[in-house]
Amino acid sequence: MRFFEYKEDKQHGTFDFPIEFYHVTPDHSRYNMPYHWHTEYEIIRILKGEFLLVIDDEKVLANQGDIIFLHDGVFHGGTPNDCIYECIVFDMKLLLNENNICTKQIQDIINHKKLIMNKLPNNNDKLNTCCNYLFESMKSKKTGYEFITQGSLYHMLGIIFEKELYNTQKRVTKKSKERILQFKNVISLIENEYANPLTLDDLSKACCMTPKYFCRFFFEMTNKTPIEYLNYYRIESACEQLLTTDFPITEVALNCGFNDVSYFIKTFKKYKGLTPKQYLKASLSGSL
Repeated sequence: MRFFEYKEDKQHGTFDFPIEFYHVTPDHSRYNMPYHWHTEYEIIRILKGEFLLVIDDEKVLANQGDIIFLHDGVFHGGTPNDCIYECIVFDMKLLLNENNICTKQIQDIINHKKLIMNKLPNNNDKLNTCCNYLFESMKSKKTGYEFITQGSLYHMLGIIFEKELYNTQKRVTKKSKERILQFKNVISLIENEYANPLTLDDLSKACCMTPKYFCRFFFEMTNKTPIEYLNYYRIESACEQLLTTDFPITEVALNCGFNDVSYFIKTFKKYKGLTPKQYLKASLSGSL
């Protein structure tokens, strides 16, 4: 059973209004962000703490007040640290509907002729105010929020064009493309096979690297060793199963690649600060 996809296939929002809002705290079951990509665009704002993101092969440290803009198809994920953050995932094509005057500019974004900066400046008052309207409207969903949400997205893009917060060409070297592809290959292997035994040799072969070089490469990309990330991913999957199924803890452990239940409980507590039973109890009581 797969609970995470490195390419997300889930629908964000509805067919008529393809925009989704997420508020994420340390208690959220998907607090850590597994590496993935999707066909929608995403805006992340940091409300508290810091978030070390990997965006393709670039590391971006986002702090309180920062706004991150992610284009479609960008491979991303990362580790929050005492962080509260919010995300809005949306289909850019929504803004083309019945809007001929802005078609050229929006098509330039969709066609990657204009690449909006990943980390937008946090000292632009107009941009910050616009983002506040955008996120608050999606969070509250009061009557008329659809107008405020779409209007805020147009407003945000207008500020981006006005201040030229974009590049007209992304400089991607052949080496960089190869690194991203290698990274995607190993992440894909983990997400397809995490329920089965996986060794360091298995992971390094997915990148066509020696284990020694692979470990260095993986740490450069994620600040984690391959085995640390594998265990982290398995525990995140275990959390999802604990919260969405009636499987006993032993079965969850086996489903997530742990043949030794004692080791599973020890690893779970290392990553979550609670045993699986305590985690499930806290979730049911609403104290998670």
